[in-house]
Amino acid sequence: MKKAIVIGCPGSGKTTFSEKLHNCTGLPLFYLDAIWHKPDRTHISREEFDQRLAEIGELEEWIIDGNYSRTIEVRLKMCDTVFLFDLPTEVCLQGATERLGKTRYDMPWIDTALDPKFKEEIVSFRETVLPTIYELIEKYKDGRKIVIFNSREQADEYLEQL
Repeated sequence: MKKAIVIGCPGSGKTTFSEKLHNCTGLPLFYLDAIWHKPDRTHISREEFDQRLAEIGELEEWIIDGNYSRTIEVRLKMCDTVFLFDLPTEVCLQGATERLGKTRYDMPWIDTALDPKFKEEIVSFRETVLPTIYELIEKYKDGRKIVIFNSREQADEYLEQL
């Protein structure tokens, strides 16, 4: 594993797993949320985001944490390992709720309430985003290690085996 992406529903535990994976492997870790968001709650342009993603992709080693559906196919083409968090919606909602009021290394601000639009993104993820992710994984599976977690315990067990 030299180039890994960690994808899945918001609140599923991607960022926590990515941090632990980074600590186990020493691979450089890049958070898409930290790239996209500015401290004033605005974001960079798509062009700037895509350029930054391309620069990361050119590096010899990395972990990229984050879903950002628009760029999943690009990242699938660049990586050698895919970690997909396919967890129940209730678990993801709980994960998003539990991080309210906490400082996060991947976000430049502290959320104090679950934004209704963000909550809807979590609730609709299984229907609107996940099928496309599975289609893309099937399309790009050759030459890549695909690891699908259906629980956070599975993710922890994977890390223990590293």
